[in-house]
Amino acid sequence: MALDFLILYEHTVREYESDLLLKLELERRGYTVRIRQLLDAKDLRLFGKDKPEVLVASCMYDNEAINSHVYNNIGRCNKIVNLHWEQMLSDTQEEGDWFNMNGNAKRCVQTCWGQRTAQRLQAHGMDAKNTPVTGAVMMDFLRPEFKGYFKDKETLCKEFGLDPAKQLHLYISSFGYASMTDQEVAELSKMAGTDFSGFARTNRVSMEKTLAWFDRYLGDHPEVELVYRRHPSEWKCKALDELAAKRPNFHVIFADSVKQWIVAADSISIWMSTAVAEVYMAGKSCHILRPVPIEHEYDPVIYKDAHYVTSYPEFAAAMAQPNPPFPIARDVIEGYFDPSPAPAYKRMADLLEEVYKNPPRMNRWGPALRRTSTCSSSAHWRGYTCCTATSGNPNGCLPSARRWPTLPSAFTVMWTKPISRRRRSSAWKRASGHM
Repeated sequence: MALDFLILYEHTVREYESDLLLKLELERRGYTVRIRQLLDAKDLRLFGKDKPEVLVASCMYDNEAINSHVYNNIGRCNKIVNLHWEQMLSDTQEEGDWFNMNGNAKRCVQTCWGQRTAQRLQAHGMDAKNTPVTGAVMMDFLRPEFKGYFKDKETLCKEFGLDPAKQLHLYISSFGYASMTDQEVAELSKMAGTDFSGFARTNRVSMEKTLAWFDRYLGDHPEVELVYRRHPSEWKCKALDELAAKRPNFHVIFADSVKQWIVAADSISIWMSTAVAEVYMAGKSCHILRPVPIEHEYDPVIYKDAHYVTSYPEFAAAMAQPNPPFPIARDVIEGYFDPSPAPAYKRMADLLEEVYKNPPRMNRWGPALRRTSTCSSSAHWRGYTCCTATSGNPNGCLPSARRWPTLPSAFTVMWTKPISRRRRSSAWKRASGHM
């Protein structure tokens, strides 16, 4: 029996929980739904008897992404909805071509978490009908309707050996480049075509100064338990191990979701993580710690004109505030994350149901994708890009290229030459947060 919806995801931590919620809602409405990881072995039934009516993608920037998500998984499909997981961008990224959709991606339905993203895409040539504002599904878990979904502070603290009677402070880290060697940064820069060396230095200096603040503060405040929620691409960090050994009230923990820790925490601080939106939606506040400025081309635009804590005295004073104001203006954060009374997962399900029931929103595609060179499965899985976007007969295309995961700071790269297994594995793990 043919599927109604196929949902493709890339990053488990980022997407799966929300995809599952959406799947359950669609099934409650009587539809058939499957969830698959983008790099799963191909299921030939999806090209035939199980071919879905609607494909729900995790990204859809250009013809190559359509090649990867659509043709390479189910063949032709003219009902494509992008869940659009990368919407928190820097000003440079918002102004560039890549994140404003190209080619046939402009004809797909690009869901938007808020009005600001919809307006940006429309300003870059997309039709309003293809930029619906649905809200962000991952924020629904922080709504009152989901009360009880997360563990309370006492339960969480006991699970990780923390004292629930003490103040629980959460730091949400984003120092993904701090643990990279100069050689790894150079390799990543070469692959992405962008020099990350300056931003890597900013990561290292910011991390060093922030940990110095924590060291000093925790020495003066033994009544505080500080949980350092490391970024998925942070590992093998000697400085974290040393501080944890020195301060018994400093804990590096990656287990459980960042939303779980946000809900349980008494106070929160952050560097440049987009989890600042989760803090807001949870009805809490936080402090943005910026020991040194961040280059604007990497800093999410949502942080522009926010209130920063830039010195240790400011940090100590901020920690003493019982109810600090939120550091980002309300109209800014709600412009990117629409605060509708209706849950986003229901709004998204309404949209998918509408796409399913009605004629395709894109009746005519632009230049199609077709195979331009022979491609064995062996070459495909070894990381070669074997197909490109060209003009041609759309009925004759079933390309085999695949898009690789998003690199840190949302830079996307396609392999265009063979690379070693070790090099590919290392880059993949950093990019996808599997380390």
